[in-house]
Amino acid sequence: MIRISRRALLGSLAALLGSGSASAQGRGDVREGPPLAASAQEQRLLDVLADVGRNQRYLSVPEEDGRLLRVLVESIGARHAVEIGTGTGYSGLWLALGLVGTAGRLTTFEIDRRRHAMARENFSRAGVGEVVTAVLGDAHVEVKRLSGPLDLVFLDADKEGYLDYLTKLRPLVRPGGLVVAHNMASPPPDPAYVRAVTTDPALETVFLNMHAAGVGVTLKKRYA
Repeated sequence: MIRISRRALLGSLAALLGSGSASAQGRGDVREGPPLAASAQEQRLLDVLADVGRNQRYLSVPEEDGRLLRVLVESIGARHAVEIGTGTGYSGLWLALGLVGTAGRLTTFEIDRRRHAMARENFSRAGVGEVVTAVLGDAHVEVKRLSGPLDLVFLDADKEGYLDYLTKLRPLVRPGGLVVAHNMASPPPDPAYVRAVTTDPALETVFLNMHAAGVGVTLKKRYA
């Protein structure tokens, strides 16, 4: 198991920059700039993300974790991502932002009818309604309808259910695919899930942004 603090990573980077840059010396930190749009489509998505983040972000991820999701999706060339716990669509919009670049698609599951309806509206006004399939129902049951290969699975629902989701979806995840779990620091994660992703030699797990909610990124090894 490797535990990586985002603050420690950024602090190390700041130290390296500071050794050769007078402007970085004494700052002690490096910050991301705001998300920038490279196209009108991306700007539309970012505008809706900003609105949802201000007004509808119910039990969802912070922006830094959303941006991480986008980077992971696009960097692995994901064609099919699955999200457990749609909420009002905030994290799904970040996933869709990456999937637009890979010509991929998202299947997302939500058990609450009101949040499901809000998410569908947000996906529509962001212009990704055709990219996202939003499923209303109990994900523990509904995921049985999925078929692989899956490139990335994002878990952000009932924390005690993470192990069940992992058990059901791991066989569908392609070698080299990722299982990303939110709330690995706060609220406390299910120890059984943490053991499952840190003691299996066929998996490699790192923990990021542990100063905040915490994100676990688990790789399904290609050569296992």
